[in-house]
Amino acid sequence: MEQRTVHEEHSSHVRHDPLEKATDVLKQDHRIIERVLAVVERLARNPQALLEDWQKAIDFIRGFADRCHHLKEEKILFPALEKHGIPREGGPIGMMLVEHEEGRSYVREMMEALAHEGGDSEVRRTILGQNARAYLRLLREHIRKEDEVLFQMADEALSPEEQKELAQEFEKHEAEEIGAGVHEKYLKIAEELERHSDG
Repeated sequence: MEQRTVHEEHSSHVRHDPLEKATDVLKQDHRIIERVLAVVERLARNPQALLEDWQKAIDFIRGFADRCHHLKEEKILFPALEKHGIPREGGPIGMMLVEHEEGRSYVREMMEALAHEGGDSEVRRTILGQNARAYLRLLREHIRKEDEVLFQMADEALSPEEQKELAQEFEKHEAEEIGAGVHEKYLKIAEELERHSDG
């Protein structure tokens, strides 16, 4: 079966169907994030990986996975679930928030390693690899918990009308937080990373 590119697979979802469920929008984000995680895994295994590819991957993680995707959850989905009685403290929302912050700490370490241009390149690559592997373990498990537990809870708690409203709020968030055309920019970065790391 021919593999479709990230851009082909997701270009139809850049402007989401207005009838689409909010949880489906987030799952679509997860699928493209997972494909970039696979690229990061290849970078972490390759001691000759170009720092430019690391920079692109971290740019994607910060811009798409965190600023776009995680903030959709933190600013829009999670507050909506709290209104339906799903607690923040001691519940799945609180756990997801803790894991978001843990992921950000690994990304900060990777950014600092990349910025340390004058140091030992071997040490820099070691720091990149260690934090990348920790981030991979965390985020893959985090995505699984959201897909299999939290989003199922959301589907049970939210009405179809609420799902639609949240999906529309996601669109507004993307436009206001990352700007017009930036979603497409990150899809292109993901495709470039896949193509380059496969080469």
